[in-house]
Amino acid sequence: MRNKALTTLLMASSILGTAGLAIAQDKTITIESWRNDDLAIWQEKLIPAFEAKNPGIKVVFAPSAPTEYNAALNAKLDAGSAGDLITCRPFDASLELYNKGHLANLADLPGMENFSDVAKSAWTTDDGAADFCVPMASVIHGFIYNADAFQQLGITVPATEEEFFAALEKIKADGTYIPMAMGTKDLWEAATMGYQNIGPNYWKGEEGRLALIKGEQKLTDPAWVEPFATLAKWKDYLGDGFEAQSYPDSQNLFTLGRAAIYPAGSWEIAPFRTQVQDTFKMGAFPPPVKAAGDECYISDHNDIAIGLNSKSPNADAAKTFLSWVASPDFATIYANALPGFFSLSSTPVKIEDPLAQEFVAWREKCKSTIRSTYQILSRGTPNLENETWVKSANVINGTETPEAAAKALQDGLDSWYKPAK
Repeated sequence: MRNKALTTLLMASSILGTAGLAIAQDKTITIESWRNDDLAIWQEKLIPAFEAKNPGIKVVFAPSAPTEYNAALNAKLDAGSAGDLITCRPFDASLELYNKGHLANLADLPGMENFSDVAKSAWTTDDGAADFCVPMASVIHGFIYNADAFQQLGITVPATEEEFFAALEKIKADGTYIPMAMGTKDLWEAATMGYQNIGPNYWKGEEGRLALIKGEQKLTDPAWVEPFATLAKWKDYLGDGFEAQSYPDSQNLFTLGRAAIYPAGSWEIAPFRTQVQDTFKMGAFPPPVKAAGDECYISDHNDIAIGLNSKSPNADAAKTFLSWVASPDFATIYANALPGFFSLSSTPVKIEDPLAQEFVAWREKCKSTIRSTYQILSRGTPNLENETWVKSANVINGTETPEAAAKALQDGLDSWYKPAK
């Protein structure tokens, strides 16, 4: 009896030991993020999809408040308490994390081949030697319009600038709607929805942006001054008091059906869909080209990515997750859970939201670029991005000429930036 009891005890110990080993093999990885609005999407859609295919890995999405994220993340990284995965903002903030050794080089990660150089550009070192975050999504710029208003006024969707201004003039003459909802009070709106929206058609997207970085073009060249001249013409169509109009004011004017056109970023799609609630039908069109037949360009701006904490104790599990983020499966779930945040993968993603479909379809006919001020050119003082906000607003308000605005921007850039030879 004693031997039998001993055998039973040994068998139980062996079973428990095996179970303990299985438990030990499970890995839990944690994601740091500023996107606290996305908590439900991660918990209900993304994480279950990953865990179903990777039963040995558990994922925790642990976001901070957006305004606190950078400071909180840096504090955690310095203390060695940050999560395994780091959600990456575009360009310099994440590059600094890499340069400090906080983010691992992911250039050889399986799945990175699914992204173009432009898609990776916000999370690549200046010399192109390292990719430190897996691209998740971009936002696209263009114009959202009230399709019911267009039908009522007999306006066809404009493809050229001449057609665009003819449409604005017709809306203004009718008087039922404000032609275009955009204000200049918040400054950034004038640059992001204005200058960076229409500008790529003038400076030819990546061709001009990279030439500016190399010093082969200047902001005083015609390709960079002409978008300001076009913006100056917007003044007559923005409605009374646009100078004091905030970004939320602009959103409300459009969603309440008081304005016919809204210069937009695709991040507006989901909230607009909720706010409009079929009050009127919405459509979208890309920035009109200068003349029929011209090549078209869109600002398809890298917005969010995810990287590996170089000190993660669960690096292998985290890399498995990152390769999944680089997959078409993730791209499809994410793009449809957050319409207006578009996959940067080279593999086409089927999008369900009709307005998001319109935006992303422009990639098939137009060349994509990123905002001209975001990479390298806003690292010094004066900051080119912030100064472009001010100058875009001034030009639209009529307080500064396009030529003077462009010269001031170039003079500011010249004061600290010397292109590498």
